[in-house]
Amino acid sequence: MNLKKRYIAAIMVAALLLGALGAYFGVQLATSEDSAQQQAEDGGSPSGTFADLSEEEQQQLLEGAKGTEELDKVAKAYSLIQESYLEEVDKSKLIEGAIQGMMDSLEDPYSVYMDQETVEEFNHSIESSFEGIGAEVSMVDGKVTIIAPIKDSPAEAAGLKPNDQILKVDDESVEGLDLYDAVSKIRGEQGSKVTLEISRPGVSDPLTIELTRDDIPLETVYSETKSVNGKKAGIIEITSFSEGTAKRFDEELAELEKEEIEGLVIDVRGNPGGLFTAVEDILKNFIPKDTPYVQIEDRKGEKSRYFSELDEKKGYPITVLIDEGSASASEILAGAMKEAGDSELVGTKSFGKGTVQQAIPLGDGSTIKMTLFKWLTPDGNWIHERGIEPTMEVKQPDYFYTNPIQIEQSLEVNQSNDKIKNAQIMLAGLGYKPGNKDGSFDQKTAAAVQAFQGDNDLEKTGSIDEQTANKLQTEIIEKIRNGENDRQKQKALEALFD
Repeated sequence: MNLKKRYIAAIMVAALLLGALGAYFGVQLATSEDSAQQQAEDGGSPSGTFADLSEEEQQQLLEGAKGTEELDKVAKAYSLIQESYLEEVDKSKLIEGAIQGMMDSLEDPYSVYMDQETVEEFNHSIESSFEGIGAEVSMVDGKVTIIAPIKDSPAEAAGLKPNDQILKVDDESVEGLDLYDAVSKIRGEQGSKVTLEISRPGVSDPLTIELTRDDIPLETVYSETKSVNGKKAGIIEITSFSEGTAKRFDEELAELEKEEIEGLVIDVRGNPGGLFTAVEDILKNFIPKDTPYVQIEDRKGEKSRYFSELDEKKGYPITVLIDEGSASASEILAGAMKEAGDSELVGTKSFGKGTVQQAIPLGDGSTIKMTLFKWLTPDGNWIHERGIEPTMEVKQPDYFYTNPIQIEQSLEVNQSNDKIKNAQIMLAGLGYKPGNKDGSFDQKTAAAVQAFQGDNDLEKTGSIDEQTANKLQTEIIEKIRNGENDRQKQKALEALFD
C-alpha cells in the first residue's frame, strides 16, 4: 500500500474525534492508539494512528519539519532571549511558546498544541465515563463556544445551548486562553460547583449559570418504537460517536428489525461528533457499495473515496434528524444518508465542521493536533462553516428557545421587557395563559403567574421573583427533555410514510 493511502488511513481514526470540535467539558474526545482498529488496506476503511506507520513513513511525513534557513531567525530570537533578557527564562516555556505561536498563527480553532499534561488529561478522557458538566466546546471566532450539551448531563439540565459563548468561569475571564486551558478551568470533581457567565445570541445581557459537576456516562445509543398511522417505526438516537457506539447501534438496530419495523428515524440532534470508525461502521448498514459514504481531500485537491461492501439498501424508509448541535461525524452521517441513502433530513441546519485533524506526537509527551484534510459528502460537497440544510426544515415550539430569567428585582404588572416576554413564552409552553407574549406584564400575565405559583407550592404573588423564575426554567427544561411536543421528531416519523 502506498504512503498516501496509509497516511489518510492513519489520520482518520483519531481525526474526527480528536479534531471534531474542541473538547468535551470533561474531556471526552480522543481515541487511544491501543484501541485503534488495524484495518487500513487499499480500498478499505480508514483507521489506525500516526504511530501505526513505519519509522521511514513517519520520517517522510515529518520531513517538512526539518531545519530550514527560515528557522535561523527563530533560533536567533531564542538565543537572544536566553542570553540577554533581563531575567532568566525557562527554556521549555520558550520552546512551547514558539510552538503555540505558530499554531495560533494558523487561525484554525481545530489546530492546537497540547503539552504533556494536557495530553495525559486528554488520553484519560477515553474511559467509560468522565467528570465534568457534560458539553462539547470549540473556539469560534476566538470565543469558547458550546457546540452541544450531552444528553442527561448537568449542561443539558441547566439549559446550556449550542452557540452559547463562555465569558467567565467562576468570575475569571477566559478571554485569551486557548481551548484546553479554558476546559481545564471548567472541569472538576463530581459534586463540585462551577459558575459560568455566558453570552447567548439574541440575549442582550450575559447569563450566569451555576452547575454541579457530575460523572458523565458515555451511553451513546438509545432506541424506541412508535406507531405512526398503524405502522411501526423505530427511532435510534446517537448522542456521540465513541468506541462502543457502532456496536451498540448494530445491537439496537437488530432488535428493532426483529420487531419488524417498517421505517427508521436516526436522531443525531445535539450530537457533536466523534470517531470516524464509529460513523463509518454505522453507515455500512445503509449505503450500498456503488456509492462512497465520504470523500477525503488533501491540500493538493486529491480525493480519496471510501465505500461499504453492502449490496443493497434497507427495504424500509429512513429519515435523519439534525439541528445546529449536529456536527462533524454527525454531519458525515447526515450527508451520506441524504446524498447516497436518499433519506430526508428533518430539523434545522447543522453546525458545519468539515475538516480532519491528526494528532502527531513530538517525542516528549506533547502533541500537535493539526488540520490536514477536508472531508466531503458523497457528491463532493464541503459543508465547513456552512452546515447541511435539512430537506424538511422544522423548528421546535417557541418555549424550546427560551432563556433563563435572571433578575435582580421582581418583575411586576405594568413593566415591559424581554425577560417578561421570555417568562410569558415559558408560561404558555407549560399550559398557562399569559395573554400576550410581547413582554408587557398585564393582569392576564399576573393571573397566569399566580396559577403557576399555586401549582408549584410558591407564594401566589402574581409577580416573578427569583424563586418563581428558577422554577419556570426548571419546568421548561424538564418538559423539553421529556420530548413533549417534539415537532421535529413527529415530522421525521410522518415523513417515513408520506
